[in-house]
Parts: sequence; structure tokens; C-alpha cells
Amino acid sequence: MKIFGIGMNYLMHTEELDGRAYVPETPVIFTKADSALLKDGKPFFVPDDMGRIDYEGELVVRICRLGKAIPERFAHRYYDAVTVGLDFTARDMQAKARKEGLPWTICKGFDGSAIIGDWVPLQSLSEGERTDIQSLHFRLDKNGDPVQQGFTGDMIFSVDALISYLSRYFTLKTGDLLFTGTPVGVGPVAVGDLLEGFIENRKVLECRCK
Repeated sequence: MKIFGIGMNYLMHTEELDGRAYVPETPVIFTKADSALLKDGKPFFVPDDMGRIDYEGELVVRICRLGKAIPERFAHRYYDAVTVGLDFTARDMQAKARKEGLPWTICKGFDGSAIIGDWVPLQSLSEGERTDIQSLHFRLDKNGDPVQQGFTGDMIFSVDALISYLSRYFTLKTGDLLFTGTPVGVGPVAVGDLLEGFIENRKVLECRCK
């Protein structure tokens, strides 16, 4: 199983991080180790030696078939369900890596840094028809208060464009995960925080920080 992440895929988030809004020329791709994955409601243990750890709530897509060099017009055939995920990021370490032009491997891919909620088949989000993945609303609450509100129509690179781009370089396999990027509103977590994720007001994720 591969875990793909997309950076800088919402315009307001680029401004949030860099002080100016901009559109990357191509998708910003990173990967997480398989040991990063947490599911089934397991708690996230906040590292005490990595500086500030930020939550990044985002839509996660589940790959459902083998594919390579997928044309964008056929990309919708290669995923079947979505959820809300948390891309925990060691922000201080990432800032240093970005400044020095170094990889994001540790700050993004450390153990426990990828949380996923319950899968929602795209067909179940509407009455028997497959939902347009670029028309979904999702949000993340922290301790009962909304902190991130996302709409997939605001993505810089659509899900289908991302799958087509990724499949140029990687063979996509059943069970691979695609974290599609975070909207504006990221922030730090602390021991005792409760994070909850929703798709169209359906709760799909709960994560306690310890």
C-alpha cells in the first residue's frame, strides 16, 4: 500500500503558509510510510521531540483498481470511496526543510501521521448515483468547534487530474490512498485535543490526541 499526499492544492492554504496566494505549476507530491497509517479510531500520540505538530484535514480517496498512465478522462474508474483524513505535519521541521530545499520525508511521513476515518462509497452520498467528487463539502472540528471547511470544487488540481499525474510515475494499486490536500485553517494540536471529521455533515472520523 502506498500513501500519497498533495501539498498546496487550495489557493487560500498557499497564502496561509507562504503569505501569498499562488498556483503551483504541477501537483506537489509527497509520500508517507505505511507505518504512518492510523485507523479504526486509534489515538494519535503527539511527539514530544518534533516541535509544533499541525493538523491538516483533507479528503482522502481510496484507489480501487490497478492502473498506470491513466488518462484523466478515465481516472474516475480508479477510485470508489472517500473519507476525511488527517495529515499530521511537523511544521517546524517542514519549514526548515522547505527553506533548505530538503525533502519532507520525516515531517510528513513519521509514524502515526496519517489518520483515516470510515470509508463512504461515492454512490452512497446520493440516491444510488455516483456523486461528483468535485462537489463535496467536508470539515474538521477541533474540540467541538469548526476549524477547517473544505469544498472539493476549490481544489487547484482535481482528483482525476491528480490520479492521472501520479500514474505517470507510480503504478496505482488497489488499496492505495490519496490525501488530496488541505484547505485553509491548519493549526497546532496538543495532548487532550479531539478532532472530528465530516463529509456533507456525516461524521466519519474521530481522533483523540494523547
